Amino acid sequence: MAPTKKGRVSRSTRAGIIFPVTRMHRYLKVAPSAPKRVTKGAAIYLAAVAEYLVAEVLELSGNAARDNHRSRIIPRHVLLAVASDEELNKLLRGCVIPQGGVLPLIFPFLLPKHTGDSSDQSLSTASHTPRVTKKAAASRSTKSSVTRKPALTKGLGSFTVYDSPKTKAAALKGTAVTTLSERV
Repeated sequence: MAPTKKGRVSRSTRAGIIFPVTRMHRYLKVAPSAPKRVTKGAAIYLAAVAEYLVAEVLELSGNAARDNHRSRIIPRHVLLAVASDEELNKLLRGCVIPQGGVLPLIFPFLLPKHTGDSSDQSLSTASHTPRVTKKAAASRSTKSSVTRKPALTKGLGSFTVYDSPKTKAAALKGTAVTTLSERV
């Protein structure tokens, strides 16, 4: 009987990982800061660690995409995943993820202040507040007591829209509305 010929088995398959061990070994050997001799075990270890990190980021990014009701992972989901994990955030603190956006943050002093037991107060005030319809409000008010919206002063970061835009595009710059195109 002739011995059966086996095909080549890659070092990645032997190690039981997906990332390419041979390519990692080659990159380690030509790295400028690496020593001239690199063991095969170092390449396997590097490939295994890289595979673990990619799997971790991919899993957390998939969870972030699912939380946002999306089926496709985008860079925003990767950023949110890395920021939510303490160890990955520490590892990738100095990295910038292109198209990732910014992390959501609201300073506590910008949030409304709660005094006492606010949940009981909000329920009690909501149940005792009478509802007023437009007709009832119109019959109660007189023409002399018409309240107007306060006018926004020019130059204090506000703007006034005089009419709906009739042009194709309009841009806000400071306190003035600038028309970009006059075509309809």
